[in-house]
Amino acid sequence: MSNASLTMINRTFKHTLRNPVTIFNSILLPVGMLLMVTFVWGGAFDHAAVGDRYIDYVAPGLIILTVSYGMSATALGVNNDMTKGIINRFKVMDISRSAVLVGHVVASMFRSLIGVAAVLAVALLFGFRPRAGLLGWLAAIGVLVLVAFATSWITVALGLFARSPESAGMVTVPLIMLPFLSSALVPADTMAFGIRQFAEYQPFTPINEALRGLLMGQADPGATLVAVGWCVVVAVIGYVWSLATFRRRA
Repeated sequence: MSNASLTMINRTFKHTLRNPVTIFNSILLPVGMLLMVTFVWGGAFDHAAVGDRYIDYVAPGLIILTVSYGMSATALGVNNDMTKGIINRFKVMDISRSAVLVGHVVASMFRSLIGVAAVLAVALLFGFRPRAGLLGWLAAIGVLVLVAFATSWITVALGLFARSPESAGMVTVPLIMLPFLSSALVPADTMAFGIRQFAEYQPFTPINEALRGLLMGQADPGATLVAVGWCVVVAVIGYVWSLATFRRRA
């Protein structure tokens, strides 16, 4: 990684630390969501559908949801760079244009993974009991890193696509809501007709099932392969779209 990329990563981290809302969205909001669904909604779910311990079902799904909570901050940060003139300053310096995007992607990944660690710690504290062995944990971490990488690139692309900071915050809403319409909170086969089919064929359901299987010692190779495939496709689309939009606007 170049010195320019490291400088951009450090710059983005400093901006994060100076913005309490970003920290709230990345860490406190997912933890609050975990506590709410476990202790407020958990008792109402059919044990036959999700198992005897709802927290064992929902914790992996909420870990994936955590990755999506920081998307708006990433899109807003990228858009601010494009609309407030900072890119024009970088153009006259010896800095690769791609370093700016790499800085946002890496910082977004770290924010997501820190939030994931916080949610996992709270889930373990309140009764989540994964049964994965060493290989299962390593595979689960690999899936999480890949999901964070893919969502970071597509979020950067959306931030570049938006024409203003206000629209940058809104353009990520459909992507943030997508995990809620998956098997993160309840099994897809318990949903109403139409929503069930959508949940079954969208990217986050196989990602949820892959992570859930890995953490609970019941790995599903098919779901894992589909999840990795979706992440690769999303990452490539986000990367190509980001570079094309950045070159056009810069």
